[in-house]
Amino acid sequence: MSDQPRTRQELYDRIRQTGKEEFILEEMIRYGFWPAQGEIPQDPADEIRREGEIRRELSELRRENSLLHNERELRKQLLKQRLAESRRKRQETKERRERERQERAEDWRQRKEREIVYVGEEVSGGLNYTDGDEQRLRSYGLPLCGTPYEIAGAMKITVGELRFLAFSRKTSTISHYIRFKIPKKTGGERLISAPMPRLKQAQHWILSNILEKLELHDAAHGFRHARSIVSNAQPHVGRDVIINFDLKDFFPSISYKRVKGMFQSLGYSETAATIFGLLCTQPDVEEVELDGKTYYVALTNRHLPQGSPASPAITNRLCRRLDRRLTQMAEGLGFVYTRYADDLTFSASGDSLKHICNILKRTESIVTHEGFAINEQKTRILRKNRQQEVTGVVVNSYPNISKKELKRFRATLFQIEQDGLEGKHWGNSSDIIASIQGFANFVAMVNPQKGAEFQEQVRRIRDKYRY
Repeated sequence: MSDQPRTRQELYDRIRQTGKEEFILEEMIRYGFWPAQGEIPQDPADEIRREGEIRRELSELRRENSLLHNERELRKQLLKQRLAESRRKRQETKERRERERQERAEDWRQRKEREIVYVGEEVSGGLNYTDGDEQRLRSYGLPLCGTPYEIAGAMKITVGELRFLAFSRKTSTISHYIRFKIPKKTGGERLISAPMPRLKQAQHWILSNILEKLELHDAAHGFRHARSIVSNAQPHVGRDVIINFDLKDFFPSISYKRVKGMFQSLGYSETAATIFGLLCTQPDVEEVELDGKTYYVALTNRHLPQGSPASPAITNRLCRRLDRRLTQMAEGLGFVYTRYADDLTFSASGDSLKHICNILKRTESIVTHEGFAINEQKTRILRKNRQQEVTGVVVNSYPNISKKELKRFRATLFQIEQDGLEGKHWGNSSDIIASIQGFANFVAMVNPQKGAEFQEQVRRIRDKYRY
């Protein structure tokens, strides 16, 4: 053995390990007092070595036997090991799940800053499709906005604000519209849904950057630059017969799906078309009070609201095919056709009057096929022997205002100038000066000469009463 004991304790441990006789034998061989193992045949020292091996085997057996008989201790040790391993694994799992949770939260936060994945029931299905027709958009000169992040950036709002404005709820505690009714000129009431400032700003962006860049049919005169009720009436001046149609529930009849489809037809992705469609439509709602809280409950599907700055331009675009078909039909029968919003007007003279019945039947057929309906109670056939009006403008000889209306307005101005403002009214506004100023401007638009006289009289009234 080369590793000799260096201390007394190591010497005692060595003797206990090998046995006294075997230790002495090894020392004698080391000092040369006995030959090494294998040098002497039938070496008596082999018996000493064999006894040492047997003793060590017995010692190992005793140790193993002791462990086997101490089963409770073994089980406690194994339980401790399993508990320690289980705690270690639980801690690792907890740390891993916390890391994963934080990573998911961060991913979701980043995703919400750039994407919109849900905007309500039945309208969120296409939000994953952000690829549009870039070439078609460029041909129209429209902004390339295919994702919510791009749309929000163009509108100078956050994706969160865009989601808030576009979100569609069946029941909500908030409303993006102020709803009120105004009396119609022909009787009844008209529901106006005026968008709140943030939504109105988004709708103005759509109007300015998309809708006003689109080409419309020449027959459309409503809500267009350099067009008015006067330009709509002008083609019908001096005609033998004028036929007026009114489209029933014009704005409510244009659904969210049609609006979304229009934006897709321009080349926008389904994601962008969905968001634009939601921004431009809303359902009819009912206000319900419950536990001191006001809820807005949707009663209908989403449609164009009357009061949005984008609605008229959308109708003009969606009515392009209607205008084209009615124009072709009218020209084929010798008639002239124009449209101002939901008012359809046809006029003709001479031999073409024999086709009046055809105009009535075929107009109803085309209008129905295009997804609209005619309000039959407002259909009028006006011949030259009576006052002919087109969108409020008299067109018998030249564009003018009704003589009866002008006479009544002239009398109102005279009374105000003589007696003062108290007790006087014109129209439905409580602001009498604003009302008469507005009507004077309207007359000036139709008949500049008479309008100038009225405008001068209104100016005198304003100066007299220092308004």
